[in-house]
Amino acid sequence: MRIGELAAATGVSVRALRYYEEQHLLASERSPSGQRHYPDSAVDRVLLIRQLYAAGLPSRSIVELLPCVVTGEVTPELLDRLSAERDRINTQIDTLVGTRDRLDTVIAAATTTFTTGRPCP
Repeated sequence: MRIGELAAATGVSVRALRYYEEQHLLASERSPSGQRHYPDSAVDRVLLIRQLYAAGLPSRSIVELLPCVVTGEVTPELLDRLSAERDRINTQIDTLVGTRDRLDTVIAAATTTFTTGRPCP
């Protein structure tokens, strides 16, 4: 598939796909006229890349993790890296849950103030 088709299939901009190639996260073959062509499997790869970016991983970390996903190649260092990233994400989740809980408290107090006319405690 061409770059525009991959962009449409994944919801990622053409510019982002080019960036993924620059960062060695994604590879394409070139037609004689220079157009990029991707295998169908590129859709899943781009979706994975987006998930990893959304989790806060930088491209250099994603490049290190992709061999495990693509080829099944695993080293003890890679396992350590994956575990460290999972722990970092878990910490972010815990922080977000705490923030949400505090916001729920503020919303409850504001709702009481709104409905009763009494100022927030």
